[in-house]
Amino acid sequence: MSTPPDAHLREVLAETAESLLNRHLETAQEWHPHALIPWSAAEDFPEDYEWSPEEMKISAPVRSALFVNVLTEDNLPYYFRDIERMFGRDGAWGEWVRRWTAEEGRHGLVINGYLMATRAIDPVELERGRMAQVQSGQVPEPPTLAEGLAYVSLQELATRISHFNTGNMLDDEAGQAVMRRVAKDENLHYLFYRDAMTAIFEHDPSTAVLAVEKQVRDFQMPGTGIPGFVEHAKAIADAGIYDFAIHHDKILQPVVLRDWKIESLEGLSPEAEQAREALVTQISRIGKIGHRLAEKREARKAREAEGELVDA
Repeated sequence: MSTPPDAHLREVLAETAESLLNRHLETAQEWHPHALIPWSAAEDFPEDYEWSPEEMKISAPVRSALFVNVLTEDNLPYYFRDIERMFGRDGAWGEWVRRWTAEEGRHGLVINGYLMATRAIDPVELERGRMAQVQSGQVPEPPTLAEGLAYVSLQELATRISHFNTGNMLDDEAGQAVMRRVAKDENLHYLFYRDAMTAIFEHDPSTAVLAVEKQVRDFQMPGTGIPGFVEHAKAIADAGIYDFAIHHDKILQPVVLRDWKIESLEGLSPEAEQAREALVTQISRIGKIGHRLAEKREARKAREAEGELVDA
């Protein structure tokens, strides 16, 4: 099994990993997917069944979010492969990898069960999407432990926000409960990764800055390999479930600038200093673009609403 070039950080941060693992185990709550799935809404699928959007009244963007969210969870084998490559199999790091994998597995189970019981998504399209996603095996592959921690810190928080916002747009208590339960887990995962990355900042701030700059610059939400991912991602952003403005306001500002204190770090190498300047500029640029796009979206929706009133 190949190891990242900064794997020595595993040993340096071994005590940190053990402390964060113990905190997680003390904080995480046991829950069971079967208790959240609305089984009373389920029916058998006859042999000649053909799905219709009328099965459940939800908007197309929310359906896109559910589709992407569950298929991302279903791609767990490949995320496990990369997390284990970066963190290793031994000690607290290995224990975390296995615990994280077990918890993420529940997310796919509960969301998939909810979708099948409520028929919110075409089950044939969903299964074909799962097959395509898992067969392609495409996931981000950060080359180092530092870049890996930078990516999963941002990604887990982004996933938590996406799950939570998707649930809020469901006019269905069971669906809200499912997505909020999954979002709670994702938040705990985010806290583990964020604080592990914080430890790298304390041990080797230059390595940390270089890693974060690279991952912010190249960041993409999970979903590469999902059929129609680009179109789904646009619909999700257009609905305000997850977009550039949210990425800036809820992730880059509070995590990179506030928690990791990028702007006030001292003693950086010349390369890291250059990366910090580029990172701060990039974050500002993302914020400006995100808010401009959000304003245009709201203006368009207002015009559409006015048009509907005139037509009525």
